[in-house]
Amino acid sequence: MTLSIEPDCALSAIVRAMPTIITLSNLSKTYGSGFRALRDVNLEIRRGEIFALLGPNGAGKTTLISTVCGIVNPSEGKVTVAGHDIVTDYRAARAMIGLVPQELTTDAFETVWATVSFSRGLFGRPKDPAHVEKVLKSLSLWSKKDNKIMTLSGGMKRRVLIAKALAHEPEILFLDEPTAGVDVELRRDMWDLVRELKSNGVTIILTTHYIEEAEEMADRIGVINRGEIVLVEEKHELMRKLGQKKLTLQLEHPLAEIPAPLAPYGLTRSADGAELTYTYDAHDEPGRIIALLRHVDEAGLRFKDLQTTQSSLEDIFVSLVREAK
Repeated sequence: MTLSIEPDCALSAIVRAMPTIITLSNLSKTYGSGFRALRDVNLEIRRGEIFALLGPNGAGKTTLISTVCGIVNPSEGKVTVAGHDIVTDYRAARAMIGLVPQELTTDAFETVWATVSFSRGLFGRPKDPAHVEKVLKSLSLWSKKDNKIMTLSGGMKRRVLIAKALAHEPEILFLDEPTAGVDVELRRDMWDLVRELKSNGVTIILTTHYIEEAEEMADRIGVINRGEIVLVEEKHELMRKLGQKKLTLQLEHPLAEIPAPLAPYGLTRSADGAELTYTYDAHDEPGRIIALLRHVDEAGLRFKDLQTTQSSLEDIFVSLVREAK
């Protein structure tokens, strides 16, 4: 596939200008057992964006998706899809949505062609063999179109689930852990497909345990924990605000202890004394690093190399969830 990726700053500006397509207002869900899976969730999804919803197991990700898709009834609150209420205008709202669930639930004895074509008909769409063919070819399923689902590998079955979700040409696609249990190559192929769908105007909502998926693909990140939205932020802004950086100095001679003049910097010394590490926020003034290096020199320390690293999205996610407990 030929892909065109826009610069991060331009992309962020475009995403911010997009109108809202899904609105969740004070959404709560309490199951019959008394378990409250969602707690007063307020969230807006923008048309044409890739929104990644992250959270630990049991955080409420699947319940939130199932509620928006009309599979689970909300206990309180309201959800609209392009202005259509999911309860009072269910048919119009659901017709706009494609869902790829976590579970590999497929019609084992049906052929790939039959099950994808049937999914299109479920939403009242007229037969369109050309569209079904296009979907199957985009997912590398065309050669398998006459195979029964039961004969396919797990990765191919996952592709069939995506094909079924795309059969009725939805404007919104929910991907609930779409790459769970698939190999790295197939995961990359799916990422390419998601980007192509986005380029065609499809809004993508993705839940994943693979943080690198969100880091590579998402325009915005939402973090949910214990049924509550902890944070929603532009991905690059989130990395800028919450990402920590580390400056590591590899010393020429090991240190037994950190010199007193360097104490204000909160440096950490490696176990062998051969490295000093300075941890700072991404928005700290560059002048502070210059001052640190000057004080290192004044303390008579010599270093043979230095390197900087920045917190990954996974580091930020773990920190946010820990704080929310």
